[in-house]
This record gives sequence, structure tokens and C-alpha cells, in this order.
Amino acid sequence: MAEAVPALLQSCRRPGVLPDTLCTEAARLPPGDQGAARRFFTSWFRSDNSETGLITGYYEPELTGSLSRSATARFPLYRPPPDRTRYDRAAIDAGALAGRGLELLWLDDPVDAFFLHVQGAGRVVLRDGSVVRVGYAGDNGRAYVPIGRLLVQRGAIPRDQVSMQAIRAWLTRDTARGAALMRENPRYIFFRRIEGVPAQGGPVGAMGVPLTPGRSIAVDTRTVPLGSVLWLETTDPIDGSPIRRIVLAQDRGAAITGAGRADLFWGWGAEAGRRAGAMQAQGRLTLLQPSPPPPGS
Repeated sequence: MAEAVPALLQSCRRPGVLPDTLCTEAARLPPGDQGAARRFFTSWFRSDNSETGLITGYYEPELTGSLSRSATARFPLYRPPPDRTRYDRAAIDAGALAGRGLELLWLDDPVDAFFLHVQGAGRVVLRDGSVVRVGYAGDNGRAYVPIGRLLVQRGAIPRDQVSMQAIRAWLTRDTARGAALMRENPRYIFFRRIEGVPAQGGPVGAMGVPLTPGRSIAVDTRTVPLGSVLWLETTDPIDGSPIRRIVLAQDRGAAITGAGRADLFWGWGAEAGRRAGAMQAQGRLTLLQPSPPPPGS
């Protein structure tokens, strides 16, 4: 439980999300003290309703690119245009926004760019080794179509073998077919440059605070308010071991719908990508309501 405290303190940065007295007590906890953390959570929270649903994973991709177009960096990330709902992915990929000065960065790989759209945030390593962080700045309002589901429906990938890695392998095996499949997801994400976040910290989620690997989740904010504290029960995507932990609702996702549905943030880099891409398991989310302990306890 001690590992959940830093994530909780991130939520405390947003006024009105959690009681001030609770946040004050959390800030006093000795870092890494499991006993103190357990006493804090068990005295300050009570279990409320539970919901079951699909638990998936996401991560912050690391890509290579450039601030300007080059022979290598040919695939743009766009800032949101004023008429962003006018275009679908196919139109934008065909050049509908070209020449309007909306290019934020240029990436080396179109499949990397596509998965960045799915994840909503990432870090781009430039030629000089510096890192630019980008995050969600809007979308074109079109429905999200999971291309993994299309591949299953067409018999290209067995249902029990669907993962981000399997989808990526299919997309890169035949670039023309891969590009056509990506265009079947009409939803398009626009980006902004994220300033003031350390290169080794987590990306900023919808709540406006940096995400914590293994502790931050994306939720359907129509059913679970941002800042909610929850108890997650599911299984590890690699070895199947049980995951039982406190998590914080600090992000939202277009594909996350329903009270029992969540996306667990795994961090950044290759290992986080491996776990996020493989995670697709049933789980249970239990809402933990703040409940101040009795006086003198």
C-alpha cells in the first residue's frame, strides 16, 4: 500500500478532489512504510460498490522523430485545427491538413504514430538525444474502431492471441495493407507539447497530474469521477499472478466505457509496452470512499 501513497498525493494536488485533512495525513506518512500506509488506508477509506469488467493496459510510447520534416521523419503529429471534426483519419493521412502550419513534430514510423494516437501521450526522442513530450489536445469526434477486433473478425489473428505486439507485427508485415487497415479507424488524435514535466516522470493524465506506473488508471468519468480511490483485482498480463492493489482514477480513455472498465497505466519504455499490450483480463473495481476516522483513533 505504501506504493499507492505517491499516486494519492498527486491527486491531492487538485483542490477539492479529496478531503484536506486526508491529504495532510497522507503527506505525513514515512515514505515506504508499509505498516503506516496500511493503517492510513484502512482507517481513512471504506469499501463502497464494486463492479466487474475488462481491465486493459496502456503506456507512454517512446518514439523517434524530428522538429522538421526530413527524409527519415515523414509522418506528422498535428495540433488541433479549428475545423477538427471535419476530417477523418483517411482524409488527414491523404494530406487534408498539410500546409496549414499545424505540424507539431515529425515521426519516423507510421505504425508508431498510430499507436501514439491509441495511447494519447508519448515521448519523442529527437536527433540530438533530447526528449519532447506530447499529449492529447483533442480529437476529430469520430468513433474509435479497434483494429485488433477487425483482424479477429477477418481471421487474421486468433482471438486468444490478440495483443499490441501481434497487431504491430501484422501492420508492418505488409505496409500497404497495414496503412489501409489503420485508416479504418476514423478517430484521429491531435497533440500538444507538454512542458514542465521531467523526462523521467509520468505523463500528465486527464486529471492534470502526472500518472504513476502501476497505480494510475483511466476510467469512464461518467461512472467513476476523476480522483477516485479504488481497489483493483485482476491478473498480471505476463505470468497470470494476481494483482490486488489500490489505484487512482487519474485519466480517461475513449475506449473506456462502464463502471467496471479500466485501463491500467504501466509506465514507459519497452517493458511497459510489453505488459500494456498483453493486458486484457477480467477484473473487479471497488470504490473506496473517504471516511474520516473517529476522533482519537
